Amino acid sequence: MTGIRLTAPAPGWAIDADVVVVGSGVAGLTAALRCAAAGLDTVVVTKARLDDGSTRWAQGGIAAALGEGDTPEQHLDDTLVAGAGLCDEEAVRTLVTEGPDAVRRLITTGAHFDTTDSGDIALTREGGHHRRRIAHAGGDATGAEISRALVEAVREAALHTIENALVLDLLTDAEGRTAGVSLHVMGEGQHDGVGAVRAPSVVLATGGMGQVFSATTNPSVSTGDGVALALRAGAEVSDLEFVQFHPTVLFLGADSEGQQPLVSEAVRGEGAHLVDADGVRFMLGQHELAELAPRDIVAKGITRRMHEKGTEHMYLDARHFGAAMWEQRFPTILAACRSHGIDPVTEPIPVAPAAHYASGGVRTDLRGRTTVPGLYACGEVACTGVHGANRLASNSLLEGLVFAERIAADIAEVRPPRTEPAEASRDADDLAPLLAPEARTTIQRTMTRGAGVLRSADSLATAAEALEALHREAAADAEADGAKAVVPGVDAWEVTNLLLVSRVLVAAARDREETRGCHWREDRPDRDDAHGRRHLVVRVGPDRTPVVHRTETAAFPPVRPSD
Repeated sequence: MTGIRLTAPAPGWAIDADVVVVGSGVAGLTAALRCAAAGLDTVVVTKARLDDGSTRWAQGGIAAALGEGDTPEQHLDDTLVAGAGLCDEEAVRTLVTEGPDAVRRLITTGAHFDTTDSGDIALTREGGHHRRRIAHAGGDATGAEISRALVEAVREAALHTIENALVLDLLTDAEGRTAGVSLHVMGEGQHDGVGAVRAPSVVLATGGMGQVFSATTNPSVSTGDGVALALRAGAEVSDLEFVQFHPTVLFLGADSEGQQPLVSEAVRGEGAHLVDADGVRFMLGQHELAELAPRDIVAKGITRRMHEKGTEHMYLDARHFGAAMWEQRFPTILAACRSHGIDPVTEPIPVAPAAHYASGGVRTDLRGRTTVPGLYACGEVACTGVHGANRLASNSLLEGLVFAERIAADIAEVRPPRTEPAEASRDADDLAPLLAPEARTTIQRTMTRGAGVLRSADSLATAAEALEALHREAAADAEADGAKAVVPGVDAWEVTNLLLVSRVLVAAARDREETRGCHWREDRPDRDDAHGRRHLVVRVGPDRTPVVHRTETAAFPPVRPSD
């Protein structure tokens, strides 16, 4: 344990439970429903409303071997290729073999997927897949439908939910085992201000960290809170350098920041072409799948062409779909484009890569257990080993489903007893200095310039220096007599989390001196299998410095010494 905590008031209220699930996307709500069904007293904590997480924004769909002629083995092969030599094959096999039934259980829960005229689930194709195996809903509103079904099921089950609550830190007992979380509830309500949910099992399902970059497809709540909490608690994270940049995000201008509209890969799966301003399909000849190559390859292809042409975006041309197909198959994307003055029916869509998905996260085993006893993680916040160096399109919702069910099964089997949280230290040395909220833009621009799609030793060193300077300044201000202290609050806690996650990401990216998957080093353009087929495991020392450890093989070490 590091002993590091956020600077925050002591909890003023507390409730008790068997399990607290932090996050309300597909992973969190699935875990909560399964835990409750097993008779466990379960509390769901979520940062905004129940349906405000990343799941709601997922357009393309959920990948599973559901179609005639498709098999889990073929799905496994495509996943391993996309992962560029760093997938944990046992984890992938778990995903693809348990995935189809997990999707069927999701349907039983109430999710309605699009179907063919014969009543079968309609399947499309996305980048990296050699078969049509992407189930979708509402054309391009899959995440919204899954979120609707799960939220409805949670409400029907009368689960205890705490909305508008930012999780702060892990609570532990005298033995260092999980004993719950502290959190801050925003606004009026039964629980206001800082409190605690005391529980022997904590499931992190907090989603991604796309807000460390200036432009991202992630919602504003995706500030890496779960990864930061885990790091402060002494947990290991892995593969954080592998941030997937979605190739086709609606380009709204070079200065646009925050959440950007996604143009789903399914648009390319249905036959849209990537072209430059002259109408040239530049992905032809770069990969056997052309526009449907794995995302890292398409993002690199777009970026290269942008550099060659001296432009800030490329185009996605789907005018040949016609108005009827756009309106029926991609109504959400059509509306988003038109709201920004672009009509895909009559003109190509300007697109550019933007931060999309964290392939790495809090390191877990196949039961979702982290290196901290009693702390679990699933969904985008976790690193199960499924994604390797680059997530295969639409595997994320499936991973959330499969591993959430596995976590619930493990907790139900173990049923750890409730213990009393140890009293938290109020020593200043154990408190993470808070950053002023205005530092958020500085962090995002630093990360975009230095650790974005294109990286190099120089760009990463510059980013690391700028981030460390922010860290030192915050620490100095916290210790200085008479300095204006940053007031604890949501904005300050979020930006402090962003800084910690950014420092760890940059430390890992500097250590990986090769190009692999979605980690693209301009100065190291080749893949180095002799040295690079290793995972970078990072934890934060008591001095708050990221400590990077390289595994001896491509396999993860056990999360428990006795395993």
